[in-house]
Amino acid sequence: MAEVEDMQAVAVAPAVVQESDGLEGWRKRWTVVAMCFVAFVLCNLDRVNMSVAILPMSQQFGWDAATMGLVNSSFFWGYLLTQVAGGVLADRVGGKAVLGLGVLWWSLATAATPVAASMGLPALLGARCLMGIGEGVAMPAMNAMLAKWVPISERSRSLALVYSGMFTGSVVGLGASPHIVNAMGWPSVFWWFGSLGIAWALVWFSQVSSTPREDARLDPRERAFIEATTPQNTTGRAASIPWRQILSRKEVWAIILSHFCHNWGLFILLTWMPAYYNQVLGLNLTESGILSVLPWAAMALMANVAGWAADALAEKGWSLTTVRKVMQTIGFLGPAFFLSQLGSVTSVSGAVLCMIGSQGLDAFSQAGLYANHQDIGPRYAGVLLGLSNTAGVLAGVVGSLVTGWLLQSGGGWPAVWQVAVALYLCGTAIWLTFSTGEKIFD
Repeated sequence: MAEVEDMQAVAVAPAVVQESDGLEGWRKRWTVVAMCFVAFVLCNLDRVNMSVAILPMSQQFGWDAATMGLVNSSFFWGYLLTQVAGGVLADRVGGKAVLGLGVLWWSLATAATPVAASMGLPALLGARCLMGIGEGVAMPAMNAMLAKWVPISERSRSLALVYSGMFTGSVVGLGASPHIVNAMGWPSVFWWFGSLGIAWALVWFSQVSSTPREDARLDPRERAFIEATTPQNTTGRAASIPWRQILSRKEVWAIILSHFCHNWGLFILLTWMPAYYNQVLGLNLTESGILSVLPWAAMALMANVAGWAADALAEKGWSLTTVRKVMQTIGFLGPAFFLSQLGSVTSVSGAVLCMIGSQGLDAFSQAGLYANHQDIGPRYAGVLLGLSNTAGVLAGVVGSLVTGWLLQSGGGWPAVWQVAVALYLCGTAIWLTFSTGEKIFD
């Protein structure tokens, strides 16, 4: 029935408005994309500071590897709780309020981290959990916003740009944190980074609307263009969420399970890379932070390359299904290959090159897995991302704990990489078998 309705919707769709039809200069939808990009910079900026600060913190408080794993995983406890809720709220009440309040929430929690740490481990775990609650709504809310604001022809590169904000945040955070810590002490990195979200929120709430229809200052010609070049019925808000229909589809479960497999390796590198450089390669805090920047810089660059490549292939006539499968296969098998080499690498240059290769090719996932939610169900893009990112967050929680346990129990870093590689291979099989780029429900 849904397919019949979709065909009817297409049949009565208005004529496509071309960009040349009176539209000149900066587009409002680009402002939305740019603001989401900055939000994601802040997202990882506030997340990776702990991966650097945890080294002097562990020395000050006497933490072992298992405790460090517990601290790293505590962020994901809260992050897990708000994925689906953030998606539902964004689809029902609008992404503007959800994303804006989320940024304010996690920024305040970040700034409160040093005080919480001085109160003891339970308070610190609670602060990191609260921070995760705020960040948990970011991806679903952003996905809901872009599904309503970005034409299909710009989808892959817009999503890639926004997601590259996370990697840019990692670059800035890992590059700046060691210098801030060395100059002013580890608490200062949380205070400085946490303060940035307030300025962003002031601009966000004054300049952005949840949908084109709600933006009174949007040029009517751009509104017409957006509504004519996005899937029908997606420029408004969802009245209800068809949970049974969503959860009964194998294509949805392909995204959910693949997201788990992908995020296991991604979050291990996000939270443990400086510790790996320090423990295995003997680098100091500053050296670890600087070298940790390079893989994330490669990821920020390659995410945008992948996004433009995916849109170009689609414009040349490739089906979205083929495009998504190709992009995500690169995003799985590339990291699997490079991480499989780390067990035998002992030089700094070799380890860094493997990390760069892994993260650079992992970025193709932004044009595969991460773009697929809007393909199969654009009206419920926030909910779909909330569901799949819940699985991704579970991978972060379990992966951080398992990594700490493997290091503490003697399995060592080779065992850590072996588990990640195995999950990348499982994700590849699931994705190639069950995923699709076609719209399966409205």
